[in-house]
Amino acid sequence: MLLPAEVETITARVPRNATLDSLLRQHELAVGLVDAAVKSVSGVFNPRSLRAERPYRLVRSVDGLLREFEYQIDADNFLRIFNPDHKRPGELQAAVVPIEKQTEVAAVRGSIGGETTSLIAALDGAGEKIQLALALADVFSGSIDFNSDLQPGDEFEVVFEKSTHAGEFAGYGAILGARFVADGREHQAFRWTDPSTAKAAYYDENGRSMRRFFLKSPLRFEPRITSGFSLRRKHPVHGGFRAHLGVDYGAPYGSAVVSVAGGVVVSAGWAGGGGKQVRIRHASGYESYYLHLSRFGSGIRAGARVSQGEVIGYVGATGTATGPHLDYRLRKNGVFVNPRVEHGRLPPGEPIAGVHLAAFRERVGQLQGRMATVLAESAHAKPDAVKASVPNQ
Repeated sequence: MLLPAEVETITARVPRNATLDSLLRQHELAVGLVDAAVKSVSGVFNPRSLRAERPYRLVRSVDGLLREFEYQIDADNFLRIFNPDHKRPGELQAAVVPIEKQTEVAAVRGSIGGETTSLIAALDGAGEKIQLALALADVFSGSIDFNSDLQPGDEFEVVFEKSTHAGEFAGYGAILGARFVADGREHQAFRWTDPSTAKAAYYDENGRSMRRFFLKSPLRFEPRITSGFSLRRKHPVHGGFRAHLGVDYGAPYGSAVVSVAGGVVVSAGWAGGGGKQVRIRHASGYESYYLHLSRFGSGIRAGARVSQGEVIGYVGATGTATGPHLDYRLRKNGVFVNPRVEHGRLPPGEPIAGVHLAAFRERVGQLQGRMATVLAESAHAKPDAVKASVPNQ
């Protein structure tokens, strides 16, 4: 009876500029096995698309035979190359396999002020990642302008799904419920799946949709308002007083700019002093303008349909500009209006159908109670976060 050859296991991270071919060759596999391994992934993975610093694991025998190779493609999948029959070392197979994760529900609270002057900084201080900040900002994007509404003393609480793999962070799932006090006003949001459509969305505590006709801002958050809507403003380049028919957001060069509502692109091109500009027509007589862009988003051209929150360009300083910023304008029935005032006039979102309202309120009660409980428990554990068990919805 033949005993299996002694094996060694190598765990490491992909070096810069590596391909699958070059990575396997550096481990001195037997002649022909590298070619067989690369050939085996054809149709399931591009062997030239390895990314630096991604983890991998290689199992080989001391005589250079490949037993198994695993490479983490992303947070959800890994590539596996294996030999199903050790008697035929050159017959390798490959598959993209889902990563097994452990998902649990966690809760975190934070506040704005001191060293945590932004949502990103506040969640980072609580031990969470920027992805959670982006998701939370998206939930409240119709009711809070994270570029201008946040003030010292604002606070938030959020219950969310969090996944781990082998003890390491592996991504976030859905936000289940959240409470945010911004500029003295309390906002609540809860995730609810409509039984008739199986689609999930966010609603306030009264069952009204968190999705508004317009987003509060065309930038996700972090930038600041540097100049507001005015009929008489001193021009920073030309001098003298002129009307400024939009809101200027100071933002890092290349920041993503999103459409505040669904619509059709009227134009995407050069607009004189406005530089590279996108103009979008929306329902109810509204048009939005985005000026001084560095470049346009993928597929953004006249006639293209865009959805609310879709990236339509990136912050720049084209045209007449003293630095990178976004000049955002809104026109209603042919007249430019103050975007911040107009957004505040829009009615709340559509409510949950009455037939489902009792079930929704029961769900809200569950999440509010659980949020209060786990956050109270967190005071005796980690100051700002705790894990909990909450039934999924």
